[in-house]
Amino acid sequence: MMARAPRLIAGAAVLVILIVLGVVLTPPYAANWELQSYVTYLAEDSATSKRPAEIVREQVVNKAAALGLPVSDDDVHVAISEGRVKIDVLYRVEVNLAGYAIDLHFRPGSGG
Repeated sequence: MMARAPRLIAGAAVLVILIVLGVVLTPPYAANWELQSYVTYLAEDSATSKRPAEIVREQVVNKAAALGLPVSDDDVHVAISEGRVKIDVLYRVEVNLAGYAIDLHFRPGSGG
């Protein structure tokens, strides 16, 4: 019966580590998913193709800021031609995990 205790403790420790990783890593992925949905919406909206690229870029940056994502003007590339809108965003989020920094790279985009 005592031989099982170390395995149970190790199993519980692994489970706790996985839960902590999930809690720490889920918010950036969820925010990226929301930004991707917004970028897709903008690219598919017919009104977007009538706007200047700078305005569309500003909309994406503002949405990212509202989601708490570190996206700057230089991270957003917008191309509008012949009624088609292509939006590409490239940014990274740094997550600190017990003194260890993890860089998550995201590339939401749409259109083309």
